[in-house]
Order: sequence, then C-alpha cells, then structure tokens
Amino acid sequence: MDNEQTAIKTTYFSIVGNASLALIKGLAGFFGNSFALIADAIESTTDIFSSVLVLFGLKYAVRPADENHPYGHGKIEPLITFIVVAFLVTSATIIAYESIQNIKTPHETPEPWTLLILGGIILWKEISFQIVIKKSKETNSSSLKADAWHHRSDAITSVMAFIGISIALIFGEGYETADDWAALFASGFILYNSYLIFRPALGEIMDEHLYDDLINIIREKSLTVEGILGTEKCFIRKAGMKYHVDLHAIVNAEITVKEGHDLSHQLKDTLRKEIPNIGHVLIHIEPND
Repeated sequence: MDNEQTAIKTTYFSIVGNASLALIKGLAGFFGNSFALIADAIESTTDIFSSVLVLFGLKYAVRPADENHPYGHGKIEPLITFIVVAFLVTSATIIAYESIQNIKTPHETPEPWTLLILGGIILWKEISFQIVIKKSKETNSSSLKADAWHHRSDAITSVMAFIGISIALIFGEGYETADDWAALFASGFILYNSYLIFRPALGEIMDEHLYDDLINIIREKSLTVEGILGTEKCFIRKAGMKYHVDLHAIVNAEITVKEGHDLSHQLKDTLRKEIPNIGHVLIHIEPND
C-alpha cells in the first residue's frame, strides 16, 4: 500500500474513533455531572470535523500534477493543518470559557463511575495517538501528524478530567469545581499543542530549510552514479508527502552536452528509485573546472 492510501485509511480510523468517543463522553458527562467530560466531548466533536478535513486534504493532495499544478497538489496538506489548528484553538477557547462559567456556578460532585469511563478513554486515545503518529512519520504527512496530536490533546484533557474528578470525590464538599479547573488547565495544553502543530506546517508552506538529513542522503546517492563527481547546491521543498529537489551536480567539463544531459537523467532516476517520497527532481549540471 502506498503512503497516500495508508494516510487515508488512518484518517478513517480517526473519524470512527472520535465519533464513538464524543458520544460516550457526552453521555457520561451529562449523566455523571462532569463538565470536564463534557469538555472532552466538545473536543472530540471538533476532532471529527478536523479529521474529515484531513481526509479531504489527503484525497486532494494525491491528485497528479497538471498544467496548473506542475508540482502536484500536495500544498493543500499544510493549509488543511492550519484549519485543524483553528479547530483546536476554537475548542480550547470554548472549554476555557465554559470552565470559568462552571467554576463560578455551584454544582453537584461528579459521579464516581465517570473515572472508569475516563480510564478507558485515556487508554484508547493514547493508543490512537501512537498509531496515527507512527503512520504520519511513515508517510511524511503533516496533516496526519496534526490529526495524531488531536488524539494526544484529547488524552491530555481526559487525564486532567480524571485528576479533577478524583480530587472532587476524595475531598468532597467544597471541591466540586475541581474537574472544571482541570478542564481549564487542559485548554492551556491544547493551545500549546496547537502551536507545536502550526509551526512545522508554516515552515512547510514557506519552503523553510528543514531537511539537512535528506540532503546528506541525496549527496551520498548522487556519488553512486558513474560520471557524477560531486554536488553543489541542493534545495528541497515539501509538498504533501513528496519532496521536490533542485540539485547542482558536478561532472567532467570535457564531456559533451548530450553526455551531460544523459547523466542528469541517470542521476534523477537513481534518486527517485533509491529515496522514498522523492517527487520532482531538477538537475543542474556544473563543470568541474
């Protein structure tokens, strides 16, 4: 299975998981008197929409290059990531606002059985994070990475809710708002994670220099092509799950233009064969004098 299809299947996994958990959290929070769980449900609901956006972005990104998009459609990925971050920030803001309102309003202590629900949720969300983050690394997908961090932020809010409800149950009267404070604290974590997701996507959309390790591999593989004496400039930009390469290759100054042309094609074919996820490759031939 190629990277694109792997990423798409992983996103379906996220959508089903988030939809199920949003329902469970919402019902448990309502009947268990826990706003922290309701806050969790709010985030899981936004996760559903963000995962659907990620799915749309991944399906759009796999479209082949055309006349208007000679480098393909991969740049949609960081744009989708920005929208996902906006969902995260929005959910964090709603959770923070509602938490403050609940802190100021007396209410009942959460039900003890809500801790069992939260324990299962925390375990499932951490497993989901590990699955999706692994697939994001395998596929080099920035939007899939954002989706993975949605799972981790969800796990964090659930941990905060677990702590808050435990405090409310252990200390009793006067500590009913502990889970509201937990939800407020969790919103800060969500905002911090939003920045961690946003920053790499911004670098990708701005073609920031971020790929030194890949450049070293490209230089090493280039020297395996007979006739390539060395390399000079090497620029890389990422679009979706593909890396586009501009490379200056050094050859014997005495060879013909035809020989130089053939060498550039051999080098291009070698790089695309030996290095996964290499997309467009532009080779500029430099004489060794």
